[in-house]
Parts: sequence; C-alpha cells; structure tokens
Amino acid sequence: MEISLLEPIETPSLLGDLRLAMRAWSAGVTVVTAVNEGVAHGMTVNSFTSISLDPAMITISLQKTTRTYEYVSKAQAFGLTILSSEQADISDLFAGRKPEVQDRFAGLQTETLVTGAPFIVGGLAWLDCRVVQTYDAGMNTLFISEVVAARGTGEGSPLLYHNREYWNLSQK
Repeated sequence: MEISLLEPIETPSLLGDLRLAMRAWSAGVTVVTAVNEGVAHGMTVNSFTSISLDPAMITISLQKTTRTYEYVSKAQAFGLTILSSEQADISDLFAGRKPEVQDRFAGLQTETLVTGAPFIVGGLAWLDCRVVQTYDAGMNTLFISEVVAARGTGEGSPLLYHNREYWNLSQK
C-alpha cells in the first residue's frame, strides 16, 4: 500500500494555513453579551460549545484583546443568543462590520433573564451563564460557565457561517 502525503499550502505561516483550513468548518452564530458598570457590550462569537447537560455547562472562547473579554471577565457572567437565519445584520453589527455604529444595542429589542446580560429578541435560543472557571488558551481565554437559565424551543432556522459567508439550512 502506498501512502501519499498532502502537499502543504503555500502561505507565509502556520497561522495563515490554519485560517484557510478553518474556513471549512461550519458553525452556528451567536452573540455574547455582558454588562459592566451598567454598560452593555457584546460581540459575534461562533466558538461556543455545550459541554454538559448535568450540570448545565457551556464554554465560549474570547480573544483577550476584545472589549467583550473585559466585560465578561469583570462581570463573571454573560448572555448568549443563538441567532436565527434572519439575523445576519445583527451578526455583522456585533462583529464590528458596521464601525459607524457606536451603540450596538441601539434600536434592538432585548430582554434579560437572571444575570442581567441582555439577550437579542428574535434569536432562536438564549443561555444565561455564570463563569465558573477560565483557562488560558494562547491569544484566547476559555470561559467554562454554568447555565443558570435557558430559553428556546429548537424551532426556526439557525444562522450558519461557512467559508466567510452566511448560509441557510436546507431540509431533505
């Protein structure tokens, strides 16, 4: 049996190779929000994973240089809204693709559950979380969090991100 090795992609660094490779990973889109000293902030995040149902726990990964990282670190709590396929504009807004917008929450309907973190109305599901542990992960921090409240039915179409574009699910 002959084994052939893949030729490496010609890019300037492993970081470039990794960015290209990760474009093949499809993920749902969420907005993570937190409140610090009465001011809300949030960002689009697709590095979110359910890690346990009992106890109810999830993890998110935030880059240490972001304002949302600072807010979540100080509040030790955050909200996570799983976006619907109709919310690509909201994803772009919280991803910073509309730099002219100063207040990302202006004009949006929000609600709160337990921690006071705002959730975006129209999302498919909401998870209200308290941070229980953090792990340094290079340029990011993993926030291991207890889900203290959750809302959502599983109904609706999720917003998906693949190869730097939004996609919709198609059913057979």
